[in-house]
Amino acid sequence: MAENKIRLRIVTPVRELYDEEAEMVIMRSSIGDIGILHGHQPLTTTLDYGFLRIINGEDEIKATIFGGFASVDERGITVLSDAAEWPEEIDEERAIAAKERAENRIRSNDDSVDIARAELALRRALIRLEAKGK
Repeated sequence: MAENKIRLRIVTPVRELYDEEAEMVIMRSSIGDIGILHGHQPLTTTLDYGFLRIINGEDEIKATIFGGFASVDERGITVLSDAAEWPEEIDEERAIAAKERAENRIRSNDDSVDIARAELALRRALIRLEAKGK
């Protein structure tokens, strides 16, 4: 491993999204954003919906992360997420449609609507749209 870099692996149930070194990783934990550098103290945390930023010098890339957990140890950072994707993989039209569906469900007076589920769908759609710069 290069000096002052930390290995980052991002794994979902369907694929390994990332497996490279980074100078810094910033992720959304359940208690707020945390930044991890080489030599960070061991840590395990749950992840919230949001972005994971990978920084190498002046370069920064980000991925969407939808829950899961992260573990930091002497080998690096392992992120296990329910879903994660790069902004270029996001279908903007689909995200817009998902946002509209979720908003309609939340506004509905239908007692059979699971509001908590609709709110999570809305959060996912909004994160995807933000990743696309919308």
